[in-house]
Amino acid sequence: PGRAPLMTALSLAVTAARAHGIAILDGVFNEIADAEGFAAECRQGADLGFDGKTLIHPGQVETCNAVFSPAAEEVAQARAVIAAFDQPEHAGRGVVQLDGRMVERMHADIARRVVAIADAIEAAQSARA
Repeated sequence: PGRAPLMTALSLAVTAARAHGIAILDGVFNEIADAEGFAAECRQGADLGFDGKTLIHPGQVETCNAVFSPAAEEVAQARAVIAAFDQPEHAGRGVVQLDGRMVERMHADIARRVVAIADAIEAAQSARA
C-alpha cells in the first residue's frame, strides 16, 4: 500500500498504544472495490501491530477478520507458553525453556493477550450461532 510517508506516524501510534495498554485500530481503506489493496493494507497494519482496522463497507469484514484474528497454531503456541510459566517449578522465573527455545516472561504476557483475543472471537461467534 502507498502509505510509506505515514510509516513513522503509524509506528509511533502503535508504540504509544502498547505503552499505555490500549487497543489501536488502523484507519479506513476507502477504495471499496480494491479487495487486493484492502487485504494488503490489512496485512501491513497487522505487521505494524494494529489490533484491527476501522471498516466502511460490509464487504471488508471477512478479510479484516481473517487477517487480524490469531491463527489456530498461534493460539496453541500461546497456550503452551502460558502453561509453561504456570508450572509450579517455574514460579517467579523470568525465562523458561519450551520446545528447545528460551521463552521470556514478556512472551507469556503477549501469549495471554493472544488467548484473550481468540477467546473473545470464539465467544462472539458462539453468541451469533
